[in-house]
Amino acid sequence: MADTVNPAVYKPVWVDLATPDAAASRDFYSKVFGWSVDVESDPQYGGYAQARVGGKVVAGIGPKMMPEAPTAWSVYIGTGDIAAMMAAVQAAGGTVVVPPMQVGDQGSMAVFQDPTGAFLSAWQPSAMPGFATGGPGSFGWAELSSRGIDKAVAFYSKAFGWTTKTTPMGEGQPPYVEFLVGGDSIAGGMEMNPMAPAAVPSYWMVYFAVADVDASFKKALGAGAREMVSPVDYPGGRFAILTDPQGATFGVITTSAA
Repeated sequence: MADTVNPAVYKPVWVDLATPDAAASRDFYSKVFGWSVDVESDPQYGGYAQARVGGKVVAGIGPKMMPEAPTAWSVYIGTGDIAAMMAAVQAAGGTVVVPPMQVGDQGSMAVFQDPTGAFLSAWQPSAMPGFATGGPGSFGWAELSSRGIDKAVAFYSKAFGWTTKTTPMGEGQPPYVEFLVGGDSIAGGMEMNPMAPAAVPSYWMVYFAVADVDASFKKALGAGAREMVSPVDYPGGRFAILTDPQGATFGVITTSAA
């Protein structure tokens, strides 16, 4: 698949990392995915950096704005009217955490929580339309682990008009939900494993596309990552989950269509 810039409304259009050590994070992901990472020289962006693969922008990395903020990847959902999106979020039972704010001349962002507690961000583009997708090192998938997936499904259906496709995962396993826009799968979700510690809230996780899950998994471990889920096949391909050296969880994935 050729690299494309994703301009779509109500689909993931950007991902970025908030980290306590931006320089170390830039170094780690550059080693794992071959990213070239450029830090914005304008001080208004607070040391934010854009990562590129083959000259195409694929993600952002920046220092945490507050020490108490989680070290985590964020998923941004595209919109042409961020104020209207936040109104829809509230009407559907979500909570606006960071109201719409301008980000230089790049666009506007906001942060919200769904009714199960998972954080998502919104992006209304100006100069920066979003990430490029379609090749190794770029965005591959977004997935919700929810403490109340039925409640989350109802929220995203009402707020964004997402429809769903549900796939049984076998005896004793919760079904897997695919969120659809215009019939295309744009993200997934499932009920959180009951073995997860009670302190773990609902969360969205980012997967990055790779050519070889096993090789990327080993490369990440060699660069200081910790294993969360070792490489495993699923009906659509193969994936693995890791935690980077600063504590952010991410996945690597290949799909049968890739």
